[in-house]
Amino acid sequence: MGERHTPLEAAAEQNALIVKSENNRVPEENTKREEEIIPPDGGPWAWLVLFSCFLCNGIIFGIINTFGILFVKLRKDLEENGDTDAAFKCSLVGSLTIGSTFFLSAMVGIIADKIGLRRTAIIGGVIATVGMALSSFFYYKIEVLYFTYGLMFGTGSSLVYSPSLTILGHYFRRRLGLANGIVTAGSSVATISFSFINQHILSNHGLMPCLIMFTALTCVLILCACTFIPVLPARMPANNTSARSPSHNQQQSKAKELFEKLVYTDNWRNKKYVIWALAIPCALFGYFVPYVHLVQFAKNLPLDGNAAANEEKAASLMACIGVTSGIGRLVFGKLSDVEKIARNGNRIILQQIAFVSIGLCTMLMTAAPYFDQYRYQVLMLICCLMGIFDGCFITMLGPIAFDICGPAGAGQGIGFLLTLCSLPLTVGPPIAGIIYDYSGNYFGAFLGAGISPLVGAALMTAVRLVPSQGKNGSPAMPEKEKSRSPLMIEDDNLPQPA
Repeated sequence: MGERHTPLEAAAEQNALIVKSENNRVPEENTKREEEIIPPDGGPWAWLVLFSCFLCNGIIFGIINTFGILFVKLRKDLEENGDTDAAFKCSLVGSLTIGSTFFLSAMVGIIADKIGLRRTAIIGGVIATVGMALSSFFYYKIEVLYFTYGLMFGTGSSLVYSPSLTILGHYFRRRLGLANGIVTAGSSVATISFSFINQHILSNHGLMPCLIMFTALTCVLILCACTFIPVLPARMPANNTSARSPSHNQQQSKAKELFEKLVYTDNWRNKKYVIWALAIPCALFGYFVPYVHLVQFAKNLPLDGNAAANEEKAASLMACIGVTSGIGRLVFGKLSDVEKIARNGNRIILQQIAFVSIGLCTMLMTAAPYFDQYRYQVLMLICCLMGIFDGCFITMLGPIAFDICGPAGAGQGIGFLLTLCSLPLTVGPPIAGIIYDYSGNYFGAFLGAGISPLVGAALMTAVRLVPSQGKNGSPAMPEKEKSRSPLMIEDDNLPQPA
């Protein structure tokens, strides 16, 4: 291990068990002792990191998930000014936020490999805070909000969010599913809280105080990022020169060398990862539509004859999703750590079940108007079911990435996946807004939004049909070989629980 430079790094290193073993399987010149670090699965610093990740996820996605409440206020203001495309323009702010959060994730993975998880997340916290602060000053200009709220806050969130998922693999292994469940439950807790707090502030004080509150919360991201100290070895660039002739090495372009240094190319040689990374975005074209348009959809039904009560009931549906999503993240996080599910790629099945359920729930929302006085109760039931399986989908992202890519490729695996997800998450809500602007209702928008998760779930079946692969696309290492090392950083693409 290197020298301990700060008390924070010293505390982090004390949580890692260092095992030194002789490697007799490599040529004689490489038979030096190597360090292998086992994630501690607990300890004071590990739990502090987990709590910090919990706060990061809560603040980022609490703000993103409850944008639908701000959407109603923004849309009302635009319509009062005579804007006929208000639904489209307002939904674009929320779409840019989640789109930029995910679109930049691949770049974030590369940056984190170069400058470190902690430094990357700190920079992100600063950018997010500045963006939200500027939004509070220019809250009345929708064009400015595209940049400050949509792009700046989204960019900062991306620089914090991806490291918050990756760092968990440095401190948890056997409990990784539960750790992800707890961390992602942070967004559920925040969504529940913000659903009521935002509505109260907007109704009594307006949009500016609400954005000022968001600015104060984003400052906390900077403090949380300070705890992101990695304990696993940094990824080393692939060295394949032993299998190549000198002439081949001389002909290799500098551009290709640079690309291989920046991008963990083994992920893209892994067919399971490629299929998974393409199937997930297909499922997400309609995923974010309810988060942006559900409150407006419920208000239009309406749920109550009293205008104030109608607004409160519509906003409370977001809280229903938040509550049950938190429960789903904890339950499925714990369930994914069960040995029979953790092995053999069975976590993929849980994610497929989640997408099918989310798609059906989104489409069933269009049936709520036919229940007359029970509209609110029916929507609450649908939102509760949707929240449970939303929690399952989110919780499985980190563990599945570690299953398919291994610890060395998980960070960039998550980053590139989220980048691919950015397009469907960005275009989905504005398209739903256009449909609403021209049709006057959300029937077609919600029906269409429910189809894409079903398609994605079907495509993910192919992941289990592809044989497991090791590094560079080679067959996976036999189980007996895997058991020789507590953590095969370079040689094992599918780490198994101890």
